[in-house]
Amino acid sequence: MTNNLKPIGLVVDEGADLPREITERNLIDTVSFKADWPEVENLPGENIYQKIREAEKRGIKSFAKTSQPSPKDFLTAFRKKLNEFEIILCITATSKHSGTYNSAIQAKTFLDTEEKNRVWVFDSLNVTGGEGLLVLKAIELIEKGKEKMEEIIKELEIFRSKINFRVIFKDPKWVEASGRIPHLLADLIRRLGGAGIRPLLGLKEGKIKLVGVKKGAKDIRNALFKEIEEKTRKLRNQGKRIKAVITHADNLNEAQELKEMIEKNLEGIEIVFLNLINNIVGTLAGPDAMALAWVETE
Repeated sequence: MTNNLKPIGLVVDEGADLPREITERNLIDTVSFKADWPEVENLPGENIYQKIREAEKRGIKSFAKTSQPSPKDFLTAFRKKLNEFEIILCITATSKHSGTYNSAIQAKTFLDTEEKNRVWVFDSLNVTGGEGLLVLKAIELIEKGKEKMEEIIKELEIFRSKINFRVIFKDPKWVEASGRIPHLLADLIRRLGGAGIRPLLGLKEGKIKLVGVKKGAKDIRNALFKEIEEKTRKLRNQGKRIKAVITHADNLNEAQELKEMIEKNLEGIEIVFLNLINNIVGTLAGPDAMALAWVETE
């Protein structure tokens, strides 16, 4: 190592849905997922969700085949960052639904012993905004001057346990087709939706689970607002501060309305960013899904 290396650099997969300004400002290298969906690739649309809508109009019934980044993808990122930073922290999407964490771990095996000791891989046990919140926490710890990775990892583990994640699918058929949720759960979600009840999916120990329902919520936006309002009420009454992230599947207007509802009515909650859900999670969530992640801060 040379003395002109910066202390700690970050590598993340694109599942964190971080806005470009955050990745560029913090010199974060992002490793991409892979998707194979030839029937949809050449359809018109600015993003995957618009292409999916067009595919449905045309009666195309196929689903995307997705895969995690390869070990080679992470190895390339690690070697690049090792030329710039003394230590690399890699944060990945949940290992319970993606092989991304394992790919990053495998990539380390191709490094020499000195380089291996400079790369740390952390399983977020989250996706989209939940993973994004963890990356933001890592940035905060680095900016505070924390340099011992054992301490950073310990703090991230504590922080990870406090993250709340909720997602509502307009139609669960996409995630059902991927095998991430069983047919019985997908069927239950459809039946509840038909009865005017919004099922809430969340993450428990990194796995997607049905965590609740919202009655009387006329749309996804209102269901998520009711959820965060109820679940943070005690903390807000205690004067605690909360950071939140909203991500969406090409329903920007509704996502912005949710942001405005939270900022106007729920004092103490800061929306740190609002962004489009990445293409890979998007092919599982389908158009018009929306996710909300939040965490208590110090």
